[in-house]
Amino acid sequence: MSSVSSVAVTPVKSNLLPVEIGLFCLLWSFAFVAGKIGVTYCPPLLLLAARFSLAGILILIVPIIRGELRMTWRDGAVFAIIGVANNALYLGLGYTGLQTVSAGLGGLIVSANPVFTAVFAALLLGEPLTLRKMAGLALGTIGVAMIVWHRMSVGTDQLEGILYTLAALASMVTGTILFKQLAPKGSLWVGNGIQNLSAGLVLWPFALSLSSTDAIVLNPQLIGAFAFLVLGGSILAYVLWFHLLKVCGATAASAYHFVMPPLAMIFAFLVLGEHVALQDLFGVVPVAIGIYLVTRAPARTVGVQS
Repeated sequence: MSSVSSVAVTPVKSNLLPVEIGLFCLLWSFAFVAGKIGVTYCPPLLLLAARFSLAGILILIVPIIRGELRMTWRDGAVFAIIGVANNALYLGLGYTGLQTVSAGLGGLIVSANPVFTAVFAALLLGEPLTLRKMAGLALGTIGVAMIVWHRMSVGTDQLEGILYTLAALASMVTGTILFKQLAPKGSLWVGNGIQNLSAGLVLWPFALSLSSTDAIVLNPQLIGAFAFLVLGGSILAYVLWFHLLKVCGATAASAYHFVMPPLAMIFAFLVLGEHVALQDLFGVVPVAIGIYLVTRAPARTVGVQS
C-alpha cells in the first residue's frame, strides 16, 4: 500500500536530491568492484557475514549511547525481514555469482531491477505505469541487453554465476516492494542497522558451515575492499537508497539502477582492468534516455502527500 494518496502525484523532493542520487550511484556502482576484490581473497559468505555484523554494530552504537533506539516491534520486524531480502539474500547470492562473473556483468544484471520493480509496483502498490515510463523502461532494458549480449559473446562469464546473480536480482526486487508495501516507520538509520544485523545473523551459520577461514588471504586489497563495503556500501549507500525510495517512489528510484552498468564497467576497467569495448558504450545512450523518461516529473502535479 503506497504512502501517497490517490490524488498525490509527486513526493516532495529536496534541493539536495541530485547530489544524493549521484552519490548513491557512485557508491552502489563501485560496490561491485569492491565485492569482486573481496571475494577474490575471502569466501563470499564469510565476507558478507562479517560486513553486515560490523556495519550493524557501527550503525546502532550511536543511537544506543544516546538512548534513541526507539522503534515498534512491528517496524523492527519489518526492517529485519527486508534485511534478509535486501542484504543476506541479494548480496549472498550476488557475491557467490561474482566468483564466476565479471564485476561489469554483475552490475548489468542487477540493473534490470527497475523493470521488475515497475511492474510489481504497479500491480501491488498502485504506482502508475504510464506510457512514458514504459517507454523509458523499454529503452533502459534495450541498452542493458545490448551490453549484456556483447559481454556474453566474449565468453568470459559462466552460466552458474549468471544464475546466482539473477536470483540476487529477484531478492532485491522483493525487498524493494516489501519496503514500499509494509512502509516501516522510524529512523532509516536505525532501520538500516537492524537490517544489517539480521542479515549477519542469518548468514553466519551458512558462512561457517560452507566456508573455511583458511581460505582468507588477509592483505591490503581485502582490507580496503572490506572497509569500503562496510562504510560506503552497507551504511551510506543503503541509507541513501531507502531515502530515495521514500522521496521518489519505487519505480523512479529503481530506475537509477540503469546508470549502474556504465559506471560499474568504468570502475571495473580502472581498478580491475576488465575489458570495455565500444559496443558496451553504445548501450549507454538508451540507458540514459530511459532514466530520463522514467524519472522525469510530470508537467503538472495535483494533490497533497498524505
